[in-house]
Amino acid sequence: MASTAPHGGPSPLCATIRRGPARSGKRRTASWPDMLREGSKSPIVGCMLHNDDHILVSHAGSLPRSKQLIEANAARQFAEDGFTLNHTPEFDALETAAVDEVVRHQREVGVDIPNDGEYGKAMSSSVDYGAWWNYISQRVSGLRISKSDPFDATPVRSTPGHLRYTTFPDRRDWTRFHDVYSDPDGGVLVGKTATAYPSVVGPLTYIGQDAVNEDIRNLQAALRREGFPTGFITAVSPGSAARVGNEYYSSDEELLFAWADVLHEEYKAITDAGLELQIDDPSIAEGFDQINPEPSIEDYRNFIQPRIEAMNHALRGIPEELVRFHVCWGSWHGPHTTDIPFEAIIDKVLQINAGGYTFEAANVRHEHEWRVWEDHKLPEGKVIIPGVVTHSTNVIEHPRLVADRIERFAGLVGKENVIASTDCGLGGRVHPHIAWAKLETLAKGAALASEELWG
Repeated sequence: MASTAPHGGPSPLCATIRRGPARSGKRRTASWPDMLREGSKSPIVGCMLHNDDHILVSHAGSLPRSKQLIEANAARQFAEDGFTLNHTPEFDALETAAVDEVVRHQREVGVDIPNDGEYGKAMSSSVDYGAWWNYISQRVSGLRISKSDPFDATPVRSTPGHLRYTTFPDRRDWTRFHDVYSDPDGGVLVGKTATAYPSVVGPLTYIGQDAVNEDIRNLQAALRREGFPTGFITAVSPGSAARVGNEYYSSDEELLFAWADVLHEEYKAITDAGLELQIDDPSIAEGFDQINPEPSIEDYRNFIQPRIEAMNHALRGIPEELVRFHVCWGSWHGPHTTDIPFEAIIDKVLQINAGGYTFEAANVRHEHEWRVWEDHKLPEGKVIIPGVVTHSTNVIEHPRLVADRIERFAGLVGKENVIASTDCGLGGRVHPHIAWAKLETLAKGAALASEELWG
């Protein structure tokens, strides 16, 4: 459990962790993993790590799965409902060993705040853009496979003041670049890859206690073994989960808050274990492209407000310092010409009750948006976790470029309030060798920025 001070602030242990390993001269004497070795009974500390002597390194969640894990996930898809996965002791042992390995690998490349690679969210192919959200279908009752295929469904048209999501092929970027999106060799790496499209057909109830507890146990054991004081687990947002079909609830708002109540249980399990919770919520930004014709900014802001409120409802009673909120414009390798500007929604994002905000800032469609922090003040006590390397290209960023990006943000919000990260998850988006090389260059760039910011 997280330890807190008498008046609800960070515990003395949390304050110590936030300060980080001591530095000697211009170099850190040790990293957290160097200081907290296996056998030291290192704590899992319930707080958002800050630092006052170097830039911390994390990432956005998904990491490459091994061929063995992917094949095992493909083999255990057995149920008639289309999305239930068979659990066996053999698979559980394989997953536990894989989490150990991915946490060890993160330590080796220089990550300070690791996760389980999202290995509890099954991928059955090396390219997978859906594991971050469709895992929840295995943890919630009240769903069944929809009879309608969103790729074949009739497009949905919105009108001013009444916005609705349209079908995948009717998204505005997709229609603008139809030949690219329709070409398997077009390079966007999206298409009709999912085999199950869930729809809500009854009251939603959380039944994922065993699954989330397994995620927690695997990560906690690996963190202690590798000497990390904390780590994070990702979970889908109500707004993103609610993009599935709905045949039961009477309104979009009722559906949103039903998902919020369900997901609250998963969120609380993660934070009660002293781990950081990362909420994945592309619905706040990516949803703009899913509305056709293009809505006004005012209409879209009104459209996402209930999603903000449902998000905070799901986070009720959960300490902000344990929550990092991830907003993105979708991680597929498309043109992204219809992305909403960050400036149009940043005040909405800052309404989320989170201690940290993670967002895309390294890909060529959004790198220029660091300027939003010139006009929007980061609330006291919070951090930003910007992407300074991206999943959207195979080119490995130079550490100098990574450092420059970090220092830009540090100059606007304070160097103590910046954690270096990736735009989105790397697993399922780029080749595993490239993914790990990007994390390594991320750590090198953060080290360079630390030397220049702290001297």
